[in-house]
Amino acid sequence: MAPDSPPPKIKLSRLRDIGWSLWDPIGLLSPERLWESDDCRAFADEYDSYLLEVADQLRRGASDAEVVGYLAQIEAEHMGLGTSDDTILRAHSVVNAIRADESLWSHTAR
Repeated sequence: MAPDSPPPKIKLSRLRDIGWSLWDPIGLLSPERLWESDDCRAFADEYDSYLLEVADQLRRGASDAEVVGYLAQIEAEHMGLGTSDDTILRAHSVVNAIRADESLWSHTAR
């Protein structure tokens, strides 16, 4: 039996490009203030952890509905923002973009 290949590694900068442009529930970013800015480091770890969890759930085969629900719950309950008119739409946009991005994952051989 052949050994399992290692899981793919995610390109965090690409995940940020996707997630932070489509899902910024607190409204921390703007055209003048991008995730690469020094003043974004204070909240980068929090946003990254949610986006990494989304990507990992999708990689493991979770349904779009499950992952959209996760992002909506994070925004509504964990961040305490409640649900807005575009909560589900933004979450779906993130899921669709992650699924569609072929350059997001790096596959390396052992």
